[in-house]
Amino acid sequence: MKIKLWINNKVYEDHVEPDTMLLDYLREKGFKSVKCGCDTTNCGVCTVYLDGKTVLSCSVPVVRADGHRVTTLEGVAKEAEEFARFMAAQGAEQCGYCSPGFIMNVLAMAKELKKPTEQEIKEYLAGNLCRCTGYEGQYRAIRNYLGATRANYQLFEKGEVIEGVR
Repeated sequence: MKIKLWINNKVYEDHVEPDTMLLDYLREKGFKSVKCGCDTTNCGVCTVYLDGKTVLSCSVPVVRADGHRVTTLEGVAKEAEEFARFMAAQGAEQCGYCSPGFIMNVLAMAKELKKPTEQEIKEYLAGNLCRCTGYEGQYRAIRNYLGATRANYQLFEKGEVIEGVR
């Protein structure tokens, strides 16, 4: 089947087998942040955005992405690096295998939920499994990130300059 899609704002046109999964196609194209952790749609490691919404790329046939926009961690590198600093400050990056999918979901949550409660954060990230930790470091990193970005956005909206923030 012939497909055309945009990955991180670059167009890709190919012929693919109907059963090719988006995860496999993305990795074939060099997007190594997208990984397979379970093959059962339970771990969240393969999370990407399809037209701005999170999807598990291991469960999406690439033909379903035909005509759509896909964003991987490489496509949100600036935001990902910013959140990754918060993770590192809390010692929450551990082995890093699950980090790309986790970060994709955190960034989506930050856009979708304005002032999430602890319970809302846990529910939003329930599909992300990490085998290295008890999640407390990640939750601290998320709270700190959300607090810092929300405070920065409020100051930017007022036209104030924040030292050291771009």
